[in-house]
Amino acid sequence: MRLQKTEYDLCIIGGGAAGLVTAAGAAALGAKVILIEKHRLGGDCLYTGCVPSKALIHAAGVANTVNTAQQFGLSASLDPVSQSAVMQRITDVIKTIEPNDSPERFRAMGVEVVFAEAQFIAQNCLLLEDRKITARKFVLATGSRPFIPPISGLAGVNYLTNETIFSVTENISHLIVIGSGAMGCEMAQSFVRLGAKVSLLSDTAILAGEDADMSGVVEQKFIKDGIDLHLNSIVDSVEKNECGVSVYLDDATVINGTHLLVATGRRANIDKLGLDKADVKTAKGRLVIDERLRTTNKKIFACGDVAGPYLFTHMAEHQAGVVLRNTLFHLPAKAQNKNIPWCTFTAPELARVGLSELEAQQAGVKHRVYVFPFAELDRGIIDGETEGMAKVITSPKGKLLGACIVGHHAGELIAEYVLAISQGLNISALSNTIHIYPTLAQINKHVADQRMKESLTSSRKKWIKRLFRLRGGQ
Repeated sequence: MRLQKTEYDLCIIGGGAAGLVTAAGAAALGAKVILIEKHRLGGDCLYTGCVPSKALIHAAGVANTVNTAQQFGLSASLDPVSQSAVMQRITDVIKTIEPNDSPERFRAMGVEVVFAEAQFIAQNCLLLEDRKITARKFVLATGSRPFIPPISGLAGVNYLTNETIFSVTENISHLIVIGSGAMGCEMAQSFVRLGAKVSLLSDTAILAGEDADMSGVVEQKFIKDGIDLHLNSIVDSVEKNECGVSVYLDDATVINGTHLLVATGRRANIDKLGLDKADVKTAKGRLVIDERLRTTNKKIFACGDVAGPYLFTHMAEHQAGVVLRNTLFHLPAKAQNKNIPWCTFTAPELARVGLSELEAQQAGVKHRVYVFPFAELDRGIIDGETEGMAKVITSPKGKLLGACIVGHHAGELIAEYVLAISQGLNISALSNTIHIYPTLAQINKHVADQRMKESLTSSRKKWIKRLFRLRGGQ
């Protein structure tokens, strides 16, 4: 097939976070850009991910504040929650943010925005309905979708996923959640705080990828909140009942609920793209890409959830920058896959960057562990937020290797460690930094101080007393 002359500098497939950042950046740099999206701009993050989930979590937090007001010497009561009103507020939040991702805004930047299905028909040619698109470089930013496990009977049940749960208008009386990752945990706690009965089922522990002492804090909070936990259990089958759905576990337990949420992970959107015709290889349902985010066709790049391995919006934005440097400037830029921070927005939040204690042990990395609890932090006591702790992993000489915080505003507090670890700093840098009193951020200094205290052995104290002629106690 004879191809027409290359039409665009960059052709981007997918209008989620990764695609939008790539398109905006390329247009700002003077490139001729076409952005192809089959549904609507904004993607999972705006409509079914970060924005609606955090709006729901905030509403649940407000409800919890009212319900626990007596702890602060206040008298307050919460009327029965209208979940439909909460969902309407979430819709309003999305509509407020939506113009930032509108096609009009991107067209004003100089991006050609087309809504259509796209499929490769050659290594450097894309079929867009009846139109052929050629470009110097292509970017796959097609995102991911919920993974639906092969559970017997599931296909016959009106189950929910992150793509549909924020559209529910009726009150959810009893929500059954399958999955104990970030999505499952965040939704389970949100709905129980909004007045629903919640059962959380998983074949693993809560947030299984984290150290057990950290995720255990979240688990204990779930129990306190009244979530019915069935961990390390296998779901055998599901079926409809007159009230909604019945879930059968491998230990013969039967759980009846009104709604079922499946939150068992994500899968990359790589179907129906004609990747074989573009000479783009895949393995185990994922694109084969190198450190520069190139596929096996060096003219085709990938970023965002479809590229992985971290399915976070902040990672999508980072990868978009790497793709721009490679496609437009031809610089050998590589994506960063170490020291990537993340946060699960439960209450308390759990945030981490770098190595966990378990990962350090499994890798045989020599390390030290330092911990400081929120229960001993003045601001934590003041705010009534004493659950959780900060834990830091260092080398024997004190170089920061990882940090995990489970506690109030952990997602904000972890940023200091992200900077410190990315700059290769020693834990003493945090210990020597002045932190405002009284703030939650002081926990970062206090945990760093634990190393300083550790070094003050009894023999060293005696040596210091003799050297400086100190006259203190024993």
